[in-house]
Amino acid sequence: MPDILSLLQCLLPQINATTMRQLNQIIIAMLAMSGRVTMLGISRWAGSGGSYRTILRFFHTVIPWATLFWLFFRKHLFRANEVYLLAGDEVVVSKSGKKTYGLDRFFSSLV
Repeated sequence: MPDILSLLQCLLPQINATTMRQLNQIIIAMLAMSGRVTMLGISRWAGSGGSYRTILRFFHTVIPWATLFWLFFRKHLFRANEVYLLAGDEVVVSKSGKKTYGLDRFFSSLV
């Protein structure tokens, strides 16, 4: 599991070291967990330095996910002579209330 942090080093130009450290703790906790994944569950499995408040701070951080996904793909998966197909999948889970914190855009074909 410590190799996860080395895989994520390519993301450092886009996020700071604190966010990287928090992301590492969350990833390790989520890989160890079973059952429902909640912030409280993540904080329980994260161990030292992974308090509930730390997990909360991470999820309040603005992160350029599309850029991070592209950097990771380009560094670890991309091969110049291969053909790649990009596909999207809509989310069809229901939404509670009028606004869900953390979602900038929401689409559900069922609604």
